[in-house]
Amino acid sequence: MKAASDTLMYQEAMETAAVVERQLSENAATLTVLGQRLRAQPPRFIVTCARGSSDHAAAYAKYVFETRLGLITASASPSISSIYDANLHLDGALFIAISQSGKSPDLLRSAQAAKDAGALVLAIVNVEDSPLAALADTVIPLRAGPERSVAATKSYLATLAAILQLTAHWSNDSELHAVLARLPDDLRRGWDADWSALTHGLRDAKNLFVVGRGYGFGAALEAALKLKETCGLHAEAFSAAEVKHGPMALVGDGFPVLFFAQDDGTQDNTVAVADEFRSRGARVWLAAPGAKAADALPLPHNIAPIVTPLLVVQSFYRAASALALTRGYDPDVPPHLRKVTETM
Repeated sequence: MKAASDTLMYQEAMETAAVVERQLSENAATLTVLGQRLRAQPPRFIVTCARGSSDHAAAYAKYVFETRLGLITASASPSISSIYDANLHLDGALFIAISQSGKSPDLLRSAQAAKDAGALVLAIVNVEDSPLAALADTVIPLRAGPERSVAATKSYLATLAAILQLTAHWSNDSELHAVLARLPDDLRRGWDADWSALTHGLRDAKNLFVVGRGYGFGAALEAALKLKETCGLHAEAFSAAEVKHGPMALVGDGFPVLFFAQDDGTQDNTVAVADEFRSRGARVWLAAPGAKAADALPLPHNIAPIVTPLLVVQSFYRAASALALTRGYDPDVPPHLRKVTETM
């Protein structure tokens, strides 16, 4: 059996710092021009469109755009155009299509429909000569390079970084630019964080909740998907603000729950929910800045809240690669899945 460090999932996730560094350098000119355009002609609202891990990145984008730009951001289902052929009123909107491959027919149709409806179409895409890139008015390349593992890792984290770079250039926020300049080094510092307690603890698990909130909710969605995809583990993601509204009824002695938190005003609530789950006998793991409990998963010190989810997900990917192998799965070749899913 291969070692965790031999998997493509591990190796590609480990490239994330270099990918982000490349983005910051090679996308700067494009984003400077785009930021100037968006400040001069701001959209009325933002619409995102994506599937799978890219949609989890869109969930992160919603919190970033709404908190940093003050623009309402909504997720559009691709089927509204590809199946229902509905006419959306998108004049004056910014439509952001997110895709690693840029090939899915339903996403392409949605982007074309948005363009026809008067939206400015922006593609965040890894394959720069893809149909989606050709269709879009503006392209932000992920610069992640080839990704061979079926489980997306570096392309997902590159998407989060691209969202932050777009926001920094649009808002002309020097503080956010400084956070981004440090991000490659922060990612390198975070790579060696020891999350083996999670790998050992979930070896025989059958069900799991992953809980996050705010900037970290998309990370919870992504982790739950990867646990299903690579580890054969049924995992569901919830907001810390919602998990007590019904799902808590399932949580009892020994039930595993993974919490992600960041110091953005949501951390105290998320930690309080983790404490309540512990009191019910749940098996809790908590990744949060400054967490000291025995079940804490380590994170680097002095990380800005807005980039904490990138560090959390990077460490999670490393742990998930090892967990998959301990559960008898190859994380690079999940059963029944392909790298590119072309949904109609």
